Amino acid sequence: MATISSYDTQSGKRYRVRYRTPDHRQTDKRGFRTKREAEAFAATVEVEKLTGAYIAPKLGLVTVAELGPEWVTRKQATTAASWGHSIEVAWRTHVLPRWGSTRISDINTLSVESWIADLAAAKSATVVLRAHGILAGILDDAVKSRRLAANPSRLVGNLPKKNKKKHVYLQATDVDDLAAAAGPRGTIVYVLAYCGIRWGELVALRVSDVEFLRRRLSIHRNAVWVGQECVVGETKGKESRSVPVPQFVLDMLSVECRGKGADDLVFPSDAGGYRARPKSGRGWFAQAVKRSGVDATTTPHSLRHTCASLTVSAGGNVLALARMLGHKDASVTLRVYSDLFDSDLDALGIALDERYSPRSVGKVWAAGSTPPPQ
Repeated sequence: MATISSYDTQSGKRYRVRYRTPDHRQTDKRGFRTKREAEAFAATVEVEKLTGAYIAPKLGLVTVAELGPEWVTRKQATTAASWGHSIEVAWRTHVLPRWGSTRISDINTLSVESWIADLAAAKSATVVLRAHGILAGILDDAVKSRRLAANPSRLVGNLPKKNKKKHVYLQATDVDDLAAAAGPRGTIVYVLAYCGIRWGELVALRVSDVEFLRRRLSIHRNAVWVGQECVVGETKGKESRSVPVPQFVLDMLSVECRGKGADDLVFPSDAGGYRARPKSGRGWFAQAVKRSGVDATTTPHSLRHTCASLTVSAGGNVLALARMLGHKDASVTLRVYSDLFDSDLDALGIALDERYSPRSVGKVWAAGSTPPPQ
């Protein structure tokens, strides 16, 4: 059981609580101004020891800066290089300056909410959510290692919500106009718009990945620029897939592959390496968008959405579209492109009416119901 004793200081009498930790080591906590405060602490310690919720106070004295680098390194090892880079930047820019010198035991929900409010006033919801996720992840580790009893950052109530971006769906004629405006890079536009692959998957394509006899693209690599370095790894879904290619796009690819070896890139940069994503505003893609007159918000990724729209319009079903786009589950496809399937409900109602209404109406009239006026 804990014992309480008093001692004198220049500021007056103070109280000390001596107790044993669950591993039977003697320790104490001092500085209580009243005996009642000391007794409350002693009672709390005994209850926590009995329930297994005891956390040694000294373990909470570690700072966020001491725990953060290990969490960031571990996270980078299990995520894509581009995402790992984003995490490292957010940690260094937004989390470390504010919380680095703070002891984890001193962090409370209100202080985290204040930080979120300040950050949200100057940064986008994406930046705020990423920064909060890093702090929350570090404190989750502290809970798992029994440095904290609970994670105060998980109780915040003012996290911003990301606004869902409106998809840009180009018509086939728009794709033609954009490709024409892109000049020598027009084949890139057609491949993105009719095959639905991601930019990183496109620039990682090698000649051997174009299966001309099967009319397919073999997608199993992704090239992403992280700072000044291009990192080549697995696809976003970490699975290879086979993507169908319309014959007219395949004919264009045959021109791109002519004279190249099997391991050569289909769409290399001018320097011969991996092609970087077009720079917004100043890049060739943005200039092609401007010259073609298509939706001004069109980006290379918009052509992936366009592919989904053109595929659905051509009669493609959800499962086929999911496989084409590399979604692990068709529910992801339905959630991302739910607006593309609204017209299916109207078509379904019309189909049901055309197929079954004469038979149903005939039975109702035969039963004595009054037929509708002509």
